[in-house]
Order: sequence, then C-alpha cells, then structure tokens
Amino acid sequence: MDRSKEWFIKYKFINSWIVYLLTILFYTTTHSFAQTSNVYVKDSAKHRDSSRYVQKDVMDEITKVIKLKTKPESDSVNLKPGKIFTSIFPAVGYSLSNGVTFILATNFSFYTDNPNNTNLSVISLNPLYSLKQQTIIPLISSIWLANNKINLLGDYRFYQYPSLTYGLGGKRLLSQSDSVDYSYIKISQEALYSIWHNLYGGIGYNWDYHYNIKEFDNRRQYERYTQGATESSSSGLVARLKYDSRTNINNPKDAFYADFIYRDNLTAIGSTTNWQEISVEFRKYIQLSKYPNNVLAFWSWNEFTSGGKVPYFDLPSTGWDEYSNTGRGFIQGRFTGTDIVYLEGEYRFDILRDGLLGGVVFCNAESVPDYPSHDLDVIHVGKGIGLRIKLNKYSDTNLCIDYGWGDGGSRGFFFNVGEVF
Repeated sequence: MDRSKEWFIKYKFINSWIVYLLTILFYTTTHSFAQTSNVYVKDSAKHRDSSRYVQKDVMDEITKVIKLKTKPESDSVNLKPGKIFTSIFPAVGYSLSNGVTFILATNFSFYTDNPNNTNLSVISLNPLYSLKQQTIIPLISSIWLANNKINLLGDYRFYQYPSLTYGLGGKRLLSQSDSVDYSYIKISQEALYSIWHNLYGGIGYNWDYHYNIKEFDNRRQYERYTQGATESSSSGLVARLKYDSRTNINNPKDAFYADFIYRDNLTAIGSTTNWQEISVEFRKYIQLSKYPNNVLAFWSWNEFTSGGKVPYFDLPSTGWDEYSNTGRGFIQGRFTGTDIVYLEGEYRFDILRDGLLGGVVFCNAESVPDYPSHDLDVIHVGKGIGLRIKLNKYSDTNLCIDYGWGDGGSRGFFFNVGEVF
C-alpha cells in the first residue's frame, strides 16, 4: 500500500472530527466572544464576597483546627501578578502502575501579568518513588505571557521504570505480560503565538530517549518487535495549532479546547528511524451551575503514526498522554498500538457548597489496532468514581483521588493534582 493511501485510510476518521471542530469553534466563539479571560477572577471574587458561598480549602481547615490566626488578604493582593499559589500534598498511595508509592504532588500557579487579560500559568512537579523501585520526576508547564500573546509549553521528565508490557494490540490479556526495565528522558519545548482570539499556532522540539532497556520473562514481546535493541531515540520537530478558551487549566469551566499536533521524527536530528505522528485532541466543558458547582466534561485523545517503524515505547499507549491520565481503570501501557482512539466523559459536582469537597463519576473507551493491522475493531471500557479535595481556592486546584474499573478484571486507584483533564 502506497503512503498516500495509507494516510487516507488511517485518517478518514479525522474528517468527521474536522467538521465537528469547525462547528464547535463557530459556536464557542460566537457564544462566548463577549466573555473576557477574567471569568475565573470574577468567579473567585464572587465566591469570597458572598457570605452564603464562602469558599474553603485545606489550609482554611488546618488553620481552624490549630487555631492559627492569619491576616485576611484582599482579592487584589491574592490575584496580583507574580504571586505564586502553591499546592503541595505529600502522600502515600497505591496505583496499578506503581504499587505502593510515595509522592510529593506539587502545583505552582501564578499570573505573569494583569489577571483581567492574562490566563493563569501552571507548573506541576510531582516526583514519585514506588516500592517497585520506580523513580519518576515530571516537570510540566504552561506559561502565559502578557495578554495571552504567547503560550510556552514545557514537558521535561526522567523515569527509572521497571514495569510491565502487554505486547501490541487490543486483544492482549492481563496475564500476557512481560517485565521490562528502562530509563527514560523526555525533553519537549514549544512556543505558541496568538493568531486570533483563542487560536494559537507555533513550533517546537520533542525528544524521547529510552535506554538501558531490559526485558524479562518468556514472551519477549519487546524483543520480537525490536530485535533486542537496548535503546531508542525519537527526535522530532513539532508543528502545533491550538484553540484554548480555558482561563484556568487546573479546573476548567464553560470552555472548549482543541489541539492538532504534527511531529516529524528524523534520523538527521538523532531519531532511531524516520516516522511521523499526528495527535488530535478535543475537550469540552459545560458548566451546569456555579453554586454548587456542576460541570460536564468531555475529552477525546487520538494519536496516529506512519512512516518508518516507531520505537516500541513511543507507540501510542494507554496512560502515556501528556499528563499520563488516559485510561483510568487500566494500568499504564495496558493497550499499545500504532494508533489509539480515546473518548472520556466526566460529571463533576460539589459535595459541600464551600467547595472544600467534591466528587466525580467518569466513563472512558479506547481502541488500538492489532499489529501490524490498522483496524480498530476492539473497544475497551473503563469507569469509576472519585473524590475532590480543594488544595488551593485561589488557583482552584483540587487533589483528585479516583477509583476505576476496566474490563478484563483491571481496577485500581488513580491520583492527580488539578483535574484529570
């Protein structure tokens, strides 16, 4: 099959999404053009100005318990540029991918300029160590410069990652796993520039390097695919087009997000093989009410590869999106293929009117093809419930504790600082 025909077959799925995207873009811009980027600021102030809906977070409860007197700060002080809203939560937990873990979940949120016309910038650093001897240090950032003219996106990671691999395709069983161990370095930096309203475009560079790769057990699924390579590199130039009406990525409300990324990995700049990837993502947030807060959220994450042979650990896979959040209910890496199509819906609601405690229910579905086919003929479903604890009311940052069930007997806890999507 020639390359042009291959791309047409693989991306005929996108054609319907393009129509959907254009429709939503038209609706979003015409419906909310009059809304300025200070929606979050206004809502935050309204929460605190109303005696009926005074917002609370974990620090409020701590100071109340230990009877610590603090001087109240005005909205103008709390929301001034340069002030950092810090959310830190040390925890011991358990997850499918990591077993018993020790994590320091950290979120730094701040404004680089006037909050009335500049979005909230966020830097997350969530180092983790597990009793499976895994070390994970991810540093992910989204920085908005004055008047939202430039959006700087960074993703820097180090993994020491003994884990499991289940081979390629959507028909692999939980029992069909191999143990693998590797180290991983990721460097990704992009700069997006304002084109019009909430539409941004730009370029960047992305490098994924896996090394010291070892496989154990008898199935040797990695070895069969790679002929036993002990390292791989994907070094690529990135072109990106993004529509983003969110004013606070920690906890979006009444917003729409669409993202189109083309990545071209080239041996000339250090890639193991020449291969290409297209990523298409959509998110829609519908705020049903403010007091108490009720939000319907929808997320679609899709990746498609073409060209040369993609390094094994760079193939699209469950839980390997930017924030490692797809596929709640399944272990990370549970389904891997040359492409992935993913859809999730979530209902978010306040349990307490002061916002300190909330909850979610969610359901997701995903599909990957069996290698070397590109047919998406198996769909896997995950669902679950979760608890939300307000860590910082000014940056609207929640601690997310979810329990998910996936088909085939998969289940477990999932943690996040800031909403899952």
